[in-house]
Amino acid sequence: MDDIPLPLPFFLDGGMESALRAKKIPKDTCPAQWALAHADELHQWLENLSAAGADGLCAPTGSANRAALRPFGLEDQVDTYNRRLTELTRQAAPGKPVVGVLAATGLETPPQGNSDIETLVTVYAEQVNSLKNAGVDLFLADCMTNVAEARAAILAVREHSSLPIFVSFSCDDDGRTETGGDILAALIICQGMGAAGFGIGQFSGSLSALLEQIQRLSPHAQIPLMVLPSLGPSSDLWKPETIAAAVPVFAQAGVRICSGCGSVPHLAALRAAVGAMDFSRLDQMEEEEDPSPSDSLPCASEREAQFISPLIDVGEEIVCSPHFVENLLAAEDAPTGACKIVLESEDDLDIFAENQYMIEDALCLSSDSPALLEQALRLYNGRAFYDGTGDLAPEVLLPLVEKYGLVVL
Repeated sequence: MDDIPLPLPFFLDGGMESALRAKKIPKDTCPAQWALAHADELHQWLENLSAAGADGLCAPTGSANRAALRPFGLEDQVDTYNRRLTELTRQAAPGKPVVGVLAATGLETPPQGNSDIETLVTVYAEQVNSLKNAGVDLFLADCMTNVAEARAAILAVREHSSLPIFVSFSCDDDGRTETGGDILAALIICQGMGAAGFGIGQFSGSLSALLEQIQRLSPHAQIPLMVLPSLGPSSDLWKPETIAAAVPVFAQAGVRICSGCGSVPHLAALRAAVGAMDFSRLDQMEEEEDPSPSDSLPCASEREAQFISPLIDVGEEIVCSPHFVENLLAAEDAPTGACKIVLESEDDLDIFAENQYMIEDALCLSSDSPALLEQALRLYNGRAFYDGTGDLAPEVLLPLVEKYGLVVL
């Protein structure tokens, strides 16, 4: 937590575009375009959120990436929209951090779609550069629904900026994303790639179910946890006084970043509840805890978190041959808990990329080529490990650990 240049606990207004859609924006209207067309109204709203206790304001830029703007014929206005919306947000709360929001692109990778990781990174990188030049203080990949987009957003920020990025996911009562991913797996993946905070954004369930998911994340979180829920007005469980009463329990579970999701009453209630708490005592208690050592190492596919032993049996090596799928299915049936895929040429990457979504077990990637290994890590929508049997030196592996979360045994 010491690496984040922000005070903790930290309050965001959060969910500006969700709030705009719910209250003001006509259906089939571009939120970014609407926001600029109603700049005075947006300014007043942001001022109210700041006065209610927001430590930082989220610029309503989630829909201002090229792919999201294209259906409205605005794809060439990426820089204009991100720059102007950032300026408007900063004017509403001078001196407070402004968050550059990245959100869904509408592009999907296999098996749901035909886009690839580089297309996603390129879309986000364009927006990241615009927001960085506009002067945002940090980034938020907000309400992600799949790991591919979250990974692409993290890569874009880390490759084009030195600013921190927070990541929030949408999920249901069971911690499952829209594409069937697991919220704990998403934490393991994003944390390994250098996200500065992680949490739950849009949530379709109850307050108790949200707490249950946060408590699932807490033992494995090495970064601050966030609760940035879209507050369903039809649910009594999401009344300001109800969610404010849950603050001590969320704080105990490690939540240090939260928001009222574009709602002045919710933000004010949360602000008051947090003001009544002694977070320094909670943080001191965490520092004094002496957790029992664990030999397990966190890996993940998009759908499942996996905790492996350094002595794990990786089974037989799988090469990216015409029989790749058949061999992968056979390996998944073996009782080893892991599969090892060997990459020998660039052609192997195509086979791996096309079928990597089938991988359920912990994945060991191996190659004698640093470039091939890095490209495979870039493609994989999970957190893989390297079993140490190859010829790659530690200085070659270290950048892959830092950038992609590669676990080295």
